Amino acid sequence: MVEAADTIETALDISCSSSENLILDDFRRLTGPGFLWSHVGANLDVLCPTADLDEVIKVWQQQARRVLDAIGWHSEQIIDRRFEGGANLAVSAPMDQLYSAMFACQTAWHFASAQLLNQTANNFDIMINDLRNIMVREANPALITLITAAKKHGVDVLCDDDHLSLGHGEGSQTWSVFDLPKPTEVNWHSLHDIPVALITGTNGKTTSTRLCSAIGAAAGLIAGITSTEFVRVGDDILDYGDYSGPGGARMLLRDKRLQVAFLEVARGGILRRGLPLRQAQAALVTNVAADHLGQYGVNTVEELAVAKFSVHRTLAANGVLVLNADDEYVRAEVTRTQAILCWFSLNPAHPLITQAKTKGHTCAWQEGDHLVYFDGTKAYPVVNVKDIPISMGGAADYNIRNALGALCLAKVMNIDNKAIALGLCNFKNDAKDNPGRCNEFAIKGARVFVDFAHNPHSISAVTDAMAGVPAKRRFIMISHAGDRSDQDILDATQSALALNPDFLMAAELPQYLRGRELGETLRLTHQQAIKHGLKTHQLLVAEGPAAGAKQILSQLQEGDLALLLVLSERDQVFAMLDPALTH
Repeated sequence: MVEAADTIETALDISCSSSENLILDDFRRLTGPGFLWSHVGANLDVLCPTADLDEVIKVWQQQARRVLDAIGWHSEQIIDRRFEGGANLAVSAPMDQLYSAMFACQTAWHFASAQLLNQTANNFDIMINDLRNIMVREANPALITLITAAKKHGVDVLCDDDHLSLGHGEGSQTWSVFDLPKPTEVNWHSLHDIPVALITGTNGKTTSTRLCSAIGAAAGLIAGITSTEFVRVGDDILDYGDYSGPGGARMLLRDKRLQVAFLEVARGGILRRGLPLRQAQAALVTNVAADHLGQYGVNTVEELAVAKFSVHRTLAANGVLVLNADDEYVRAEVTRTQAILCWFSLNPAHPLITQAKTKGHTCAWQEGDHLVYFDGTKAYPVVNVKDIPISMGGAADYNIRNALGALCLAKVMNIDNKAIALGLCNFKNDAKDNPGRCNEFAIKGARVFVDFAHNPHSISAVTDAMAGVPAKRRFIMISHAGDRSDQDILDATQSALALNPDFLMAAELPQYLRGRELGETLRLTHQQAIKHGLKTHQLLVAEGPAAGAKQILSQLQEGDLALLLVLSERDQVFAMLDPALTH
């Protein structure tokens, strides 16, 4: 009898030796292809600031192999990845033994850390016996049998602690992992995968996902999306919340109404658990920029790019990886994948666009006022940029790139040009279609824009688009979470100052201090503003974004422009601008 996960995950308490130079920082299951490789299994994050990393990894490999062999996992693999001051250490495992894999990793680290620190380890045979007992309790042979059968039938498998499903959307069926059918009891003819695209990048993920959904709907398909804000099938929101990880993907892909799916994939989900499927038709990497560095061993933008590119491991054999040729970090990563590539660029003469056309590969670009798609043989205009509302009349380059990426994904999914153009042209820059993405409101004859941009890259994109908007006076509101570094805060503030504001509002985020003192982020914000040339009378403060927005709105005059970068209290801010905007 298979035991429930909540009884297995706490079944063993394995202690490990540690010192200031050898710390077990985190351990977790890997439930799908991800940052390190395509296998499921378990991972440890180890910090060793001044220890000999070569020796640490050598001892880990020896002890991990010793443990895996002792429990009969002779064919399971070991991998390590170095980063500054530490390493990710992982093992592969059968899909029905992921908690056991986590305990196996911890057991191996128990012996490795003891050896490295000259400590006395526990009895090996006793620990292996404890581990084997857990494996027996967790084992689910019926699950492995069904996964094997699904591979033979060419059907994708989605699996978690409670359920297993075969196929996607309208071609799926879901069972409890505690009551699985035999392969001969499954109606395989009714099961199939649907077109699925994964969308990742530092910025533009949510907008691109929503654009794709609008295109799918324009094509007459029941389109679904996951995002950092909700899971939606057609017009039906299944749940609100951050569903940019594998849990949200499974929720969506098990809905039997679904005909096409677009999954927003955030960095955290990739690094914590991996990706949820292996038969995606396409994946998009919008861009890569500094954001949330210093977690899970990802400390540089280059390492973040590697993490984002993990989406290529989810692609089916004929899957297409859609890439932004204008992003240096995206360009640098292509050597890591053998996937079919589809480049896009704002520059029709970009070398990668020229190369793609020469080789007969699909690609897309902006030429004059049109987005142009090359199908491998012929190039043809799809839509006028100025007819796309989110392009802000062609001023918002970042949203033109988002439109190009969405166009390319739609073409991979065999959606026709008419539906693509209709979807792009009907998708508005308002709080209904694209909340928090440069939404415009008219207040007292002034133009007020609300955006959720929160890092230097995204803030620069918005302020660049606003640079040409005429205004008598310019206001900007900015906030920073406390877990951002001083330099991150200074850089984000500098990006905001590119708007050349007459007044800068620094709004506190008391619920996101994350170790900082109240007022600390405001001080850094004002420090950068004064360095930029603003005077003290131009610097405003508020106890939160809602209070800051209220203060700015009270000061607006006809012809003014206000850009509100809202990181929290979003519903309150929207309600001030339009009382009809509530969930």
